[in-house]
Amino acid sequence: MCGIVGYIGYREAYPIVIKGLKRLEYRGYDSAGIMLYDGKDIKISKTKGKVSDLEEKSEAIASSKATIGMGHTRWATHGVPNDVNSHPHASNSGDLVIIHNGIIENYEPLKKELQKRGYTFTSDTDTEVLVNLIEDVQKKENIKLGKAVQVALNQVVGAYAICVFDKKKPDEIVVARLGSPLAIGVGENEFFIASDASPFIEYTSNAIYLEDEEMAIVRLAKPLKIRKIKDDSLVDPYIQELQMNLEQIEKGGYDHFMLKEICEQPNVIKDTYRGRLHANQGIIQMAGVEDNIEKFLNAERILIIACGTSWHAGLVAEYVIEEFARIPVEVEYASEFRYRNPIINKKDVVIAISQSGETADTLAAIKLAKERGAFVFGVCNVVGSSISRETHAGAYTHAGPEIGVASTKAFTTQITVLTMIALRLAKAKGTLSNSDFHRYLQELEVIPEKVLEALQTNDKAKEIAEKFKDASNCLYLGRGYNFPVALEGALKLKEISYIHAEGYPAAEMKHGPIALIDEQMPVVVIAPKQGHYDKVVSNIQEIKSRSGKIIAVVTKGDKQVKELADHVIEIPETSDALSPLVTTIPLQLLSYHIAVLRGCNVDQPRNLAKSVTVE
Repeated sequence: MCGIVGYIGYREAYPIVIKGLKRLEYRGYDSAGIMLYDGKDIKISKTKGKVSDLEEKSEAIASSKATIGMGHTRWATHGVPNDVNSHPHASNSGDLVIIHNGIIENYEPLKKELQKRGYTFTSDTDTEVLVNLIEDVQKKENIKLGKAVQVALNQVVGAYAICVFDKKKPDEIVVARLGSPLAIGVGENEFFIASDASPFIEYTSNAIYLEDEEMAIVRLAKPLKIRKIKDDSLVDPYIQELQMNLEQIEKGGYDHFMLKEICEQPNVIKDTYRGRLHANQGIIQMAGVEDNIEKFLNAERILIIACGTSWHAGLVAEYVIEEFARIPVEVEYASEFRYRNPIINKKDVVIAISQSGETADTLAAIKLAKERGAFVFGVCNVVGSSISRETHAGAYTHAGPEIGVASTKAFTTQITVLTMIALRLAKAKGTLSNSDFHRYLQELEVIPEKVLEALQTNDKAKEIAEKFKDASNCLYLGRGYNFPVALEGALKLKEISYIHAEGYPAAEMKHGPIALIDEQMPVVVIAPKQGHYDKVVSNIQEIKSRSGKIIAVVTKGDKQVKELADHVIEIPETSDALSPLVTTIPLQLLSYHIAVLRGCNVDQPRNLAKSVTVE
């Protein structure tokens, strides 16, 4: 999620780096920093917060005529987000400066060894360890920066994209990558370095993308040299001509990140099960589950802990796991779980769900569960996040960066992972027949196609949004697997349009919410043909008799609900257990269009943060 920007050339570096950092804000971050070299001194400014905060803090160096600079937006992994842990980081001598995306997994033993050699550390980061390791190699072997970087990287385990500057070699920046993208923009007598091309698209259309385990020495007035980190062999630089404009790079041509992420769901669901789901062979293989299969099979119950949208995904998982694997499941808000002295047994399996992997309440709940002896399994999206490190095992969702604060693709990819877990456990326990197991595998494999078809309801959702954009309240109803979808649909509307909305089990409508229904109340009813269709039809008739405005999500070809509802959105037929992956799509689109029509900040709604890292 972090962002890297670097410049070396004839222009003033500060405005280029700051503008570049702003272009990378979409990646998600919690702090920012910049380094400038003016020919005499290295100047570093960094702060927790936004790039705008960095600008304020950097006023003293903004007027520098420096033509070399590096900037970074950090997504915290090692060490909390604060000024000290922010990048850039300097070596003990102050001569070397580094910015780094990724994780150095063996940083602790490296740090201890460096401390024995007299090195001191001011931050909690793995990055500060890396820059001092490079300096140590440089001094011990009396070699230049490029070679020292290469030697050091052959000692580390992990992922990285790095830029390193040496005051003693002021005409170059050394860059390298493994598992984290890095692009080099090639201009006339200047070079640009960035996590993607957006920071330099206005300056050059020529770019080189480093491959994994490659490093480059970017030097003024000299050809670019790219080498393999492991064997030092030379690589011929391949310069690509960028064929896209800035808007496409940042949002792929979409008006908002949220819409982009809604539309990415067919691909990211496929990415989530890629390599794990082999429908033709009848296999689900997830390393975190396989390595701990006995713990799952011997579990007396599964506790799912999460917050917000992740909690709703957990509710879907409760239905799926109990139905398929016949293991009792309880779903808890992490924020409540951590404070209520819960009963946790050593035979419990705790599944913690979080998009960011940094949710403070979920982290605290994980620690509590571990203290009580439970096995804790994480489901999150951000590689190397705190939750991925705190849990005993886990599975990544592979949704890619989710920038819109209102979660969309994280929800469907979480459900995908959790459904695969349920199916794998069912196979191991024999609680699903072979025919049903194979049927669900095959259907899960084609879910991306059905999600793509559901996305074709966009125009219909926009049409309905025009009619209800001025509503003050909205009720969402669903039964069974689609009750959590009703909750999620209501949450999306609240988050981005600021319309009060509630999600309810449809059967509970008579126990209170029915009092709210009148001609001013839009009611969204999730009524696919599979599941408790007849019961939902009865609920719709009750709403209709009280003049409520009915928006129904139905299976394509439905006739009965069409006659009762004011507005209908049709989706492809899907089995009941997998239907949440499809029924949620039109609800996301509806919320999006209502928010846009109300003039709301869709991607950054008021008072909300993408990752809730405080209580």
